[in-house]
Amino acid sequence: MAPRSFVKRNAEAPQKTEENVGGGITDSNVLPTTDTSEKNGGTEEVFTAKSENKFKQFEEELEKDLGIPSWGLVAILIVVGVIILGICFCCIRRCCRKRRSKDGKKGLKGAVDLKSVQLLGSTYKDKVQPDMEELTDNAEEPDEAESKQSEVKLGRLQYKLEYDFNSNSLAVTVIQAEELPALDMGGTSDPYVKVYLLPDKKKKFETKVHRKTLNPVFNETFTFKAVPYADAMNKTLVFAIFDFDRFSKHDQIGEVKVPLCQIDLAQTIEEWRELQSVEGEGGQDNKLGDICFSLRYVPTAGKLTVVILEAKNLKKMDVGGLSDPYVKIALMQNGKRLKKKKTSIKKCTLNPYYNESFTFEVPFEQIQKVQLVVTVVDYDRIGTSEPIGKVVLGYNASGTELRHWSDMLASPRRPIAQWHTLKDPEDGDKKD
Repeated sequence: MAPRSFVKRNAEAPQKTEENVGGGITDSNVLPTTDTSEKNGGTEEVFTAKSENKFKQFEEELEKDLGIPSWGLVAILIVVGVIILGICFCCIRRCCRKRRSKDGKKGLKGAVDLKSVQLLGSTYKDKVQPDMEELTDNAEEPDEAESKQSEVKLGRLQYKLEYDFNSNSLAVTVIQAEELPALDMGGTSDPYVKVYLLPDKKKKFETKVHRKTLNPVFNETFTFKAVPYADAMNKTLVFAIFDFDRFSKHDQIGEVKVPLCQIDLAQTIEEWRELQSVEGEGGQDNKLGDICFSLRYVPTAGKLTVVILEAKNLKKMDVGGLSDPYVKIALMQNGKRLKKKKTSIKKCTLNPYYNESFTFEVPFEQIQKVQLVVTVVDYDRIGTSEPIGKVVLGYNASGTELRHWSDMLASPRRPIAQWHTLKDPEDGDKKD
């Protein structure tokens, strides 16, 4: 179907030919033309109308399906766009922070900003109180296990010190202890105290064992002789409290260290001190190791039987960090060696097991006049074998050694086993 403009022009064409006869110009052969601009405009209007109809139909379908009006859809699209822009902004900001932190770390490696340090120092005094309040408010409650560990106390010890400038002697009195922890199965302990001076530890004293108590009263005085005042200033007095156990190693409860340079020896010192945990594994008295052996004496036969059972945590004597230990047992009287016996050598170990028995003939009238010296020695094939430590038992022994000897005599024909802590060997024991 032709457009209206085209029909109108065809209708008016004959009139124009009649009017222009005189002019000599005829339009009868002129082809009918159409206005392209009008034609394109018409097609564009038709296209836009169709697209608008389709968009309206799409909106109507969405409204029916979602049950949301058109303005609601527009609002949702705007909110989604804002969220996407916010996420992009956060990502860009985080990347910028990472770059700044990396640049700051690189700068810290090279130098320290003194101005910033000064500013922090000046503002610290003003901010420390509120910061601490915020930290305490926001702090998490500690675990029950941690709180129990912090609440565990080892007890305390009361002692007295008196120094005599005329005789250069230090009198130490162990008075009592309170609130000791229970280390035995029955909820008690068998405490006793060792007293010695560091760093030499040559002379050690021990109190009596108080059975089944956590608040022992000792009231025992020990005297360190030949301790000049100048030397005393370089020494530390140690009170080491142990729990006695006949059939296993004695457990150390705690210790009190008193540097003599920090107190006034011109006055009598009497005070309480809290027990501290032992420094290092096993404490100061476990550096040489421990040995377990049993004693059995039969009065009618006059026989003393020594069974070397085992040793633990011996001192490392070889270059490779181990030792080749064996045990030497000597029966002494008045400083003279009557008999001597040895165990086998255990190669490359710090925890040897022997279980070897030795018998000495000792008449009943001499049993209170002899000494038994048990020495752990590191065997050396090339050089001289060096003693690691020793234990001396007998009539003039003290502490754990004296108790072991007394228990043996009090229980004839019965083997009494006990752990002992090795003590420093004397120079005379270095030769095998």
